[in-house]
Amino acid sequence: MTRIGQVMMLLHGGDREEARTRFGRLWEEIGEDGDPLHRCTLAHFMADTQDDPEDELEWDLRALRAADGLSDERTGRHHESLAVRGFYPSLHLNLAADYLKVGERELARNHLVRARSASGALGDDDYGDGLRAAIGRMELRLDGSGHRP
Repeated sequence: MTRIGQVMMLLHGGDREEARTRFGRLWEEIGEDGDPLHRCTLAHFMADTQDDPEDELEWDLRALRAADGLSDERTGRHHESLAVRGFYPSLHLNLAADYLKVGERELARNHLVRARSASGALGDDDYGDGLRAAIGRMELRLDGSGHRP
């Protein structure tokens, strides 16, 4: 997670290409069967480095599959499961945006509904408030009328 965080700093600093390269190396190291929390986190941010909307969608789908694969029984680490549960609103919001980019409005709506449903796991803090606001903006964007569906 420390190395993922270091690469995230590159990404947030604007070096998408270098971040994509380093995330790719980390993905090869972690592998498809690696720790689900690491795969979820890495894929979630790897999606943000993609230029092609289809590639971005595939990485966000990988993040969701990894999150779905994490359970308390499998890992014995309750705090990690809670951390991933807090990721679901963002994961589904990103998928809604991805599907909208590739012209799949109905799939976008489905993931937006899931994002809204999962938003109860968000805290009452800047992150939670920002994500709920982003969900609201996406609702308006998908509705097209300026009113929430």
